[in-house]
Amino acid sequence: MPRLHRFLPFLQWPRPDGSLLRNEALAGLTVGLMVVPQGVAYAALAGMPLVTGIYAALLPALIAVLFSASPRLSVGPTALTCLLVGSSLAPLATPGSAEWVQLAVWLALLSGALQVLLGLVRYGWLLNLVNSPVLMAFTQAAAVLIIASQLPALTGFDNMGALLAGRGWHLQAFAFGLGALALLVGARRLRPGFPSVLVLVLVSAGLSRLLGFEAQGGPVIGTLPQGLPALFLPGWPGWETLGALVLPTLMITLVSFLETASSAKVDSGQRGARWDQDQDLIGQGLAKLASGLTGAMPTSSSFSRSALNLYAGAQTAWATVFSVAVVLLALLLAMPLLHHVPLAVLAAIVVLPVWGLIKPRAFVLLWRLSRVEALIAGATFAITLLAAPRLYWGVLAGVVMALTLFLYLRLHPRIIEVGLHPDGSLRDRHLWQLPPLAPRLCALRMDAALDFATASALERAVADHLQQQPDTTHVMLVAHPINWIDATGAEAFGRLRERLDDQRVHLHLVGVKLPVERVLRTAGHLYENERLHLYRTEAEALQAIAQGATAEPEADPRD
Repeated sequence: MPRLHRFLPFLQWPRPDGSLLRNEALAGLTVGLMVVPQGVAYAALAGMPLVTGIYAALLPALIAVLFSASPRLSVGPTALTCLLVGSSLAPLATPGSAEWVQLAVWLALLSGALQVLLGLVRYGWLLNLVNSPVLMAFTQAAAVLIIASQLPALTGFDNMGALLAGRGWHLQAFAFGLGALALLVGARRLRPGFPSVLVLVLVSAGLSRLLGFEAQGGPVIGTLPQGLPALFLPGWPGWETLGALVLPTLMITLVSFLETASSAKVDSGQRGARWDQDQDLIGQGLAKLASGLTGAMPTSSSFSRSALNLYAGAQTAWATVFSVAVVLLALLLAMPLLHHVPLAVLAAIVVLPVWGLIKPRAFVLLWRLSRVEALIAGATFAITLLAAPRLYWGVLAGVVMALTLFLYLRLHPRIIEVGLHPDGSLRDRHLWQLPPLAPRLCALRMDAALDFATASALERAVADHLQQQPDTTHVMLVAHPINWIDATGAEAFGRLRERLDDQRVHLHLVGVKLPVERVLRTAGHLYENERLHLYRTEAEALQAIAQGATAEPEADPRD
């Protein structure tokens, strides 16, 4: 049964009572009223028919909450995922066309299938290849691009070309856009939990109709189809087109799940539970599949809506069920209300939450922590902007740079000669200008695993010291930090021991961990010898060396 509960998390939902249902209904109503206008706005960002944004918040949200390990996340269209869809398909089709919709559906199906597969084989750890600086830089660059894409509609222009040329300006659209943005900012500061987005949409629709905004050439949402989405089976795009979708699929899979991770960690932390990233991969993947089969774009977990869900007091997955019911009622009854909503208002709805993603101070803090990682983040940010609309090159470049740094650090482990600090600890002798621990002693500490990446560095460190100090008779290796050793590391240790033995230098091993010791004994490199000594602590080793317990014999038995 526990195994069944892991694959079917909804079996663990609490049986609701009247009090719980009232609380969850209020939270679900709050999120549902927000997701409807947001879904329409994000569909426009993805270049999709506007109603598909609502489709993406219906069945996918229900599937996600049934099969995900994080029950309080709001799943549906998000700005970043929709931007990736729009930018990925821009070279392949015309926005809003039938071909565009089919390719967007293929992105949803492919990324969903990939996430389900990764979750089933429990490979969620692969997503850790993207570190925090790269993700931060990519997210901020994407936020800049999202805001740039919404500026024409927000300021009353038809497109970016018209904005740059200063022609085709619509004064009323400009007023709607900036007015909506100002009202949303004010509402967020004064009443964070208030359904300001829905109120804004309804008020702007009323004003638009009253002023005859559409009749004066003002861009509005227009007529949206009512009713439930039908099953959508996309046509075969051809192998060449499918190949062009591979990189966008990988990027959407990666970025959308990292969006999920940011919300899921908050949710699991509040619940005092361990985050099951593999089960969330399965749930999010199934949600994408459901979205594609209803003719919509890939979905993800919205950080802003998930935060609102928690702020509204959601305790269980039942809140999401109620928010889905709100979306369902909107699809069946409320579509005519959205007809007169100006597109400038939708632009404001997109811009406000995305604006919060732009945090220049994050780069300043990163520069203080690690200048190399700050440079990687800066390069990721620049490449993402310059490569638009192919945003995935920014993340790929960042991942490659981050992995290159990781490999460099792994191939250059920290191996220091230690000395006795006045506070009684062993520290870097050269950094703190400390005297040697004992005459003719080389005391090294290796702060890394002993494997194929670091073995040659250890051999080189010992060889360099013996070359500079040929009178050395004792080498002490502080092995406490060495928690892993592989076959290459064992071979390197064997060569090191033979070399020291040939030069009649004693090797003192301090604090060898049991797994490392087992490998070395199995490899035959810890056999009894008068020049090999094992200790638990540095004090034991230093005492033995000081007492001359390992003094060099007058003649080597092999001579």
